[in-house]
Amino acid sequence: MSGIDIMADAGPVHDYRDNQFGLVYEYPITENEPGKVNIHPVSYTLRGLKIVANVYTPAGYDPGSSYPAITVAHPNGGTKEQTAGRYAQRLAEQGYITIAADAAYQGHSEGEPRSTDKPYFRTDDIHGMADLLGTFPGVDPDRMAALGICGGGGYTLNAAKSDKRFKAVATISMFNSGRVRRNGMQDSALDSIQDKLDQASEARALEASGGEVRYAGDADLTDEQIAAQPFPLYREGYVYYWKTHACPGSTFKYTMSSLLDLMTWDATDQLELIDVPLLLIAGSEADTRYMSDDALSKATGTDDKELFLLEGAQHIQTYWIDQYVDAALGKLTEFYARTV
Repeated sequence: MSGIDIMADAGPVHDYRDNQFGLVYEYPITENEPGKVNIHPVSYTLRGLKIVANVYTPAGYDPGSSYPAITVAHPNGGTKEQTAGRYAQRLAEQGYITIAADAAYQGHSEGEPRSTDKPYFRTDDIHGMADLLGTFPGVDPDRMAALGICGGGGYTLNAAKSDKRFKAVATISMFNSGRVRRNGMQDSALDSIQDKLDQASEARALEASGGEVRYAGDADLTDEQIAAQPFPLYREGYVYYWKTHACPGSTFKYTMSSLLDLMTWDATDQLELIDVPLLLIAGSEADTRYMSDDALSKATGTDDKELFLLEGAQHIQTYWIDQYVDAALGKLTEFYARTV
């Protein structure tokens, strides 16, 4: 597969500089217009860090009225301007107040070292979005739900285990970051676990001594190197994040020291604590589908649960291809209308 073929399969390039809100997803808001869905850039403090987010309000939004609300957590390496924003905007079109925030240490939010990706932080980011929505004019705090995409899906499951403000929870292309960092994609790297832990421990010690911050994950690949990646998730992901939907703060890198936390964590641990309606959406052809299958079987705390498959879809394709996004949103709209 050539670099040209990669780009041909990935759709048009979206330049964040062409949108006043920096949005790079398909059909974005370009300006706030009366009577339409509007976007409200906001910031707030969480764990002493400034978090940057976008709140979307429905057409005809009245701060004195009462609306259901949804938190939308972005994928690993992603930002609020990409697929999380697209789903947040589309759900606002259905009458929800939604929020998409950059995770701490990522995107436009504060936190050093950059690209730290630790489960506690990512999970608390979702609690923080719920905090913000709970005080946003017009939000009914008793009608709040959660949505997470890719890694944000795994962290959303983790948040919903304990945060009973969420009356329903859904994921799209759920990615269990702990399992994959520990075992490799499709459990293909079990023999390297101890080596990775050694590298993470060394990286932590180096940071503690004031040395360089080491990173895992690739930061810059050629088209040929992208095409040679063994899994569609990575091939399509590099193109999505670096080429067609690139924006500041979006990267495949994460601090090597984060592995100390990631590799001892699993999104499906104690999943039985979720006792509210649960919807898992995944591409039927996605190399990550097994993670949603696993979560469904372990979510024994609720009888109201479903795995909905997008026929023919790969993981990254659920972010941007219209037929899959539309199908996912149709299912989400039905789910949230019934549950919140």
